[in-house]
Amino acid sequence: MTKTPDSAPGRAEESLFRAPPLAEQERMVEALLFASAEPVSLAEMEARMPHGSDPAEALHLLRKRYEGRGVQVTKVGDAWAFRTAADLGFLMAREQVESRKLSRAAIETLAIVAYHQPVTRAEIEEIRGVSVSRGTVDQLIELDWIKFGRRRMTPGRPVTYVVTQVFLDHFGLESARDLPGLKELRDAGLLESRPPETEEAPDTRDENTGDMFDDDADAALDDDDPLFEDDA
Repeated sequence: MTKTPDSAPGRAEESLFRAPPLAEQERMVEALLFASAEPVSLAEMEARMPHGSDPAEALHLLRKRYEGRGVQVTKVGDAWAFRTAADLGFLMAREQVESRKLSRAAIETLAIVAYHQPVTRAEIEEIRGVSVSRGTVDQLIELDWIKFGRRRMTPGRPVTYVVTQVFLDHFGLESARDLPGLKELRDAGLLESRPPETEEAPDTRDENTGDMFDDDADAALDDDDPLFEDDA
């Protein structure tokens, strides 16, 4: 048979770009999916694999090989990636306690509720001297440290707030009556026995007011009383 001039170069070109065996293509797809941090599309696979490769068929074989395994080939949008089998997802979960620091407003509000319960929002604002934001109360309710109490039998029937059993358990208290008094708070260094003195503070005391900051002034307070006395 006589060879035509174009027949030999055509066969040479065909052999030069012959695609690798399908099993090798499957290994290539596996390597691409394993090494990529993002899902890989078929177009990206085709662009990286040798000329003439069939990434779709190689991917089909790879998916069959990973069926029932702990890791599976999963379609993510228009791309593909290795993903943990859905029934083994619980192994990847980890519970972690997140510490959340209360704001000063939340701490003050919580202390007022604990020592004055049941107390209304207006009473909390009166004691603090500033308004109480809804977010502060919502945060304490979300933490399950305060809850809604009974409504006051007064005009408007305002709702009251009380501490929860979770609050008592957290601080090792049997009831709100076990909250520390003034003496215990002073001994723990949480309260000063007298207001701080200023160096150049003018002496405004007279015979009518007496020694306002003498240590004897604290004697009028009962050390066993709670931090915030109940106005009732």
